[in-house]
Amino acid sequence: MSLIGVICSDDHINGIIRDQFENEEGRDYLLYFPKEKDAIMEFLNYDLPEIIIVNFSDSKIHLKPILDSIQKDSWLHNFGIVGIYDRDEMDEETLHRELIGLNILALMDQHRLQSHLVKCVRIIEQNRQIIFHRELADKLMESADGSFEIENDTLAVSVYANVAATMLFQRGYIDPVKKMHMQLGLAELIMNAVEHGNCGISYEEKSAFLDEGRGIMELIEEKNNNPEIAAKKVHFEWEIKDDCTTFRIRDEGDGFNVKGLKDKLKKEGPLSLHGRGIKMARYFAHKLFYNGIGNEVVVIIKHDKVPEADTPEGFQKEEIVTTRTGDVVFKEGESSDFLYYISSGNFSVFHGGRNVGSLSPEDIFMGEMSFLLNNRRSATVTSDKNGKLVRITRKSFVTVVKQYPHYGIFLSKLLARKLVRANQINAKVQKYEV
Repeated sequence: MSLIGVICSDDHINGIIRDQFENEEGRDYLLYFPKEKDAIMEFLNYDLPEIIIVNFSDSKIHLKPILDSIQKDSWLHNFGIVGIYDRDEMDEETLHRELIGLNILALMDQHRLQSHLVKCVRIIEQNRQIIFHRELADKLMESADGSFEIENDTLAVSVYANVAATMLFQRGYIDPVKKMHMQLGLAELIMNAVEHGNCGISYEEKSAFLDEGRGIMELIEEKNNNPEIAAKKVHFEWEIKDDCTTFRIRDEGDGFNVKGLKDKLKKEGPLSLHGRGIKMARYFAHKLFYNGIGNEVVVIIKHDKVPEADTPEGFQKEEIVTTRTGDVVFKEGESSDFLYYISSGNFSVFHGGRNVGSLSPEDIFMGEMSFLLNNRRSATVTSDKNGKLVRITRKSFVTVVKQYPHYGIFLSKLLARKLVRANQINAKVQKYEV
């Protein structure tokens, strides 16, 4: 069962949302509709959902203090946000800029709820191993590449772009500003692949259609009435390395005159409406280039210096431990008097002299099992590179949990997920041993 919170006071919109999920066959969704600030924060802190739907056009709910609280305790509020808005009051690009520090995975106009809300949530759930990799980090860390096959659906496009940007942001490879530009730029490039590549829409055809007062979404829908066009996909691939990530976006169209477009962009200048996606992508990309026939674009993102994770509220006064490459954080068999919050760095885990895993800020804590159970350390942990840890004593931990009891709920959920991961790994090992 998937728990989804809906922050919206409009009963009509809430009714549409409820109907859409109730009619979804094969899935069981539990929706919760808190409307007051205290009820909303209690839900976010104690129920810890992975997806929330927020109506950013809702004038009856004062969203600013709620959003400020989410950003203040971002290590705890790690859910994905599906935003809805009234297109007569605001536009998507402006919303992205205003919500730059939040984990926005999709934004959609209220008029598209019936056709696209459940579809967006389904895409998010299908890629939960990427977005919510704390739960399935073992699967993610085994492979640093992946791919999507995207249908010619204009509203699904932005979801996939947001997933890709979120993937790098959560790993600490890009900052919030670059994440926002990535979301917008990748969405434009994928949209180009749908619009001009798979659907074969020329700039002249698009301009004439818009001059009639009709929208590009409508034109794409008309093109997809042709089964051959509807069957085409956009292939969106990525490969993550230590210093950069490479994205490849390929359509199944005939391509275009790359040199001709470059010459046109150069001639028309930066204010031209041609090549908007290319211009946006160049803003955040280290390199961008097309293949010879023009049906594949490669975007290389240079990773920023990995930022440190914010220390959880209540633990700011604890001792900071700076580690260097090769340092031993603790040894197997030692007493476990401290719990460590991972602010930055990467760490290797050894049991019986064998490397059995790794830890990074996405794992949040280090040594919590033996710390809570008063056992000796079950493994040795060494630092792979320079890092920073927050050393938390048992007394401090208990004091903070009393003050912020939702931290205890979060830690319980974190431990449960790690247990599930361990069981999954053991099941795989036993399968191959048999």
